[in-house]
Amino acid sequence: MTEGAGIRSGDLPDDLTAAEAGMWQAFRNGTVYDLSSGDTVVDDPHGGHPWGPDRTVRARIVCWLLLDGPPALAGRVSSLKLTGVQVSGTLDLAGGTVVPYVEMKGCRFEREILLPEARFTTARFVNCSVPRLEAARVHTEGDLHLPRCRFHNGVRLTDAHIGTDLLMNQAIVYRDRSGRSIAADGMTVGQDLQAELLESHGELSLRSATIGVSLSLRGARLTNPYTRLALNAPQLTVERTLYLTPAGVGASMLSGATPARGTRIQRFECQGGVRLDDGRFGDAVDLERARFVFTDEQELSLRRIQAPELRFLGEKPQRGKVVLSGARVGNLVDRASAWPGPGNLHMGGFAYENLVPHGPFPLAERLEWVAAATAEYNPEPYERLAAVLRAGGEDEDAREVLLAKQRRRRESLPPAAKLWGYVQDWTVAYGYRPGRAAVWMAVLWAAGSVAFAHASHPPLKGGDHPAWNPALFALDLLLPVIDLGQVGFWQLRGGWQWLAAAMVLLGWVLATTVAAGATRLLRRS
Repeated sequence: MTEGAGIRSGDLPDDLTAAEAGMWQAFRNGTVYDLSSGDTVVDDPHGGHPWGPDRTVRARIVCWLLLDGPPALAGRVSSLKLTGVQVSGTLDLAGGTVVPYVEMKGCRFEREILLPEARFTTARFVNCSVPRLEAARVHTEGDLHLPRCRFHNGVRLTDAHIGTDLLMNQAIVYRDRSGRSIAADGMTVGQDLQAELLESHGELSLRSATIGVSLSLRGARLTNPYTRLALNAPQLTVERTLYLTPAGVGASMLSGATPARGTRIQRFECQGGVRLDDGRFGDAVDLERARFVFTDEQELSLRRIQAPELRFLGEKPQRGKVVLSGARVGNLVDRASAWPGPGNLHMGGFAYENLVPHGPFPLAERLEWVAAATAEYNPEPYERLAAVLRAGGEDEDAREVLLAKQRRRRESLPPAAKLWGYVQDWTVAYGYRPGRAAVWMAVLWAAGSVAFAHASHPPLKGGDHPAWNPALFALDLLLPVIDLGQVGFWQLRGGWQWLAAAMVLLGWVLATTVAAGATRLLRRS
């Protein structure tokens, strides 16, 4: 019989092995074809126990079934459901259209799986051992499931289109020759991408990928000691939330659900740089309890990201940098212990609308946070913090921030300007504490009144003049604009002239600093 005639009639081809004949019949019947032995050690697809010919089918026969298989039995739907099967040769479905449902569990592939530009309805590979998955531009109408699989030479999903969910929970992926574990640049996922408890040994690349709902890397461990980046995802678009958060280990639960009491928690951990530049996130970027291990040259780069909320609640990186330059978020949810120290934090142009601290985050530490991000004087981070505090009704704290800005600016000035800055700070705190000016005026007025009460004060002219009043005379000297009718009628000599000049000078200093402070307050800057 010819192959074509055999397929059309549903008869078995002549050259099938016993294992392949059983698979052929199960395909027509739409049932699971299970060749596992029942021994968990022997059946482990990732173990070293050999599987003989009685558990092996040729990849060519699998492709034959999927691309041009026999008709289903009456009242059945054909599908390929394999468990505990070894596939010899290269499973090459490149460019093909696979209509039957595909599900392979606990299977072992001797060579790579080739799916470039193939089309599926839904494909599930669960707990399989695969040398490499090559699936650039693959298209699925439904899910692509790869949980608990091990890929020894990487996964390529460049420009893939997944209709609903992409699942890679608990998968282990090693790098390919280019150093990438998962290359998924330009990939589109209609709903969720779940890669919880993923182990990635190499660069996980998601450049310009689009995720229709959420991207979950809960409990994942990304390691790349070979190049700078462990997660390379610039221009990533996630319609809901990016989760770099803990996950329950060994717990039977829904993704994102609260683990049951006693469940061991595994945090997200990344050993290597992270690049999320220009990302767009519809709900949040969640870094709760995330741990980043960097070298001095590596960084967590969040340049120009946009998100309604950034939850910066991870563990403080001991080395490397955190870069938020140009980022725009609504709520900044953070804790003081999560931020790196001076020189390792960059926030130029970072805009946030609300501060939501977790745990104590006093203003003094918040000012240290701003100072850590500005190796050289930059007014913008201070002004942003002051504006957010004022919008939240914390006017006093906002003034403290602006005062700290002036003090930081003072350190960058030449000596003469720096000295003038110290005078403004000591007298009226750059105008942000106007009550201090009243105290200084009262002290100088009292001192001047007492001093001038003992001064010799002959009148300048012999004609009419007001009665001598040392208190009004001292006040007339201190107030540079208002004329109280005392200074122009009395003559002072010697040291009293110098004292009067000092009073006038101090009056001008107090007046100008108070005026500058009042102007800032009126402008609410």
